[in-house]
Amino acid sequence: MSQRHLPPAAPTALPGRRPGQGIAARAAGRAVAVAADRAAAPGGLRFTERQLYYETCRVLSPGAALLGRIPGTPAPVLRLPAFTRALDALGRENVPGLLPPPAAPRFPHAGEPSEPDLYDYGLPRLLICQDRAIAGMLLANHVHLEAACPVLAAPDALPLDPRLLAALERAGGATVHVLHDASPSGVALPVRVRAGLGPVPGVRVVSLGLVPRHAAALRLPSGRGPAPGPGALADRPAALRPREAEWLASGRFAQVAAVPPARLVRTVLRLTRGPRPPRDSLWGGLRGLRGTGFMTWPAA
Repeated sequence: MSQRHLPPAAPTALPGRRPGQGIAARAAGRAVAVAADRAAAPGGLRFTERQLYYETCRVLSPGAALLGRIPGTPAPVLRLPAFTRALDALGRENVPGLLPPPAAPRFPHAGEPSEPDLYDYGLPRLLICQDRAIAGMLLANHVHLEAACPVLAAPDALPLDPRLLAALERAGGATVHVLHDASPSGVALPVRVRAGLGPVPGVRVVSLGLVPRHAAALRLPSGRGPAPGPGALADRPAALRPREAEWLASGRFAQVAAVPPARLVRTVLRLTRGPRPPRDSLWGGLRGLRGTGFMTWPAA
């Protein structure tokens, strides 16, 4: 056979490059790797796949830092299917800090704790998350230990266990914090939680957000879905502004997962623990010791 009748040679893949992998796919893969390092900072935080997606969008938006002071909710620069393909190519097992998808509840009753004596004490504060994955992320980063605040997921915790209600009532002046998306179902969640408390007196329900103005102030990427039905915003909070209600009614939404992981952890800790007590000075401490009794101040 003459050389001119030989079949064309198969293209040779370059080292480190998979056949058929385009420039956009390689750029997305590199962005995912960079985003994973950013999401874990500082101190090796754990994060969810959706949090990694939004962090990847920030990596691919170099101008976002310059626009950080301008309120708005831009569209994500990377479509979710493209991110998923890039993550699959990279390998989830090769991403340190990435949490697995949340598993089903381990306990027979929604919100049932592993410690059977938890309900025997007063419970001064409780955090309920709309997203089960976000609740798992906060638990994986030990937020419940630092804030001394149990963290539950709304799909698993609602309706609230009667023993949990009794523990909240026993504490006197307890607070239930609710962390939710800026979406019709999200802004209605605090109202659902408050209705679930029933006749329990003295328990406050506090929304930690998100609401649309939070999403705009943080310039969180927002999505757009079908417009909600006429009664979808009937349970919206009274503090929701008319423009925010219009934003939600148009089908827009922003997720808590879009908040950078480190910022989310700091914010939840600050809001659930409350203000820090004033720092004592040396002389203030000595003056305090004089009034604390004979066990701390010598009589002679």
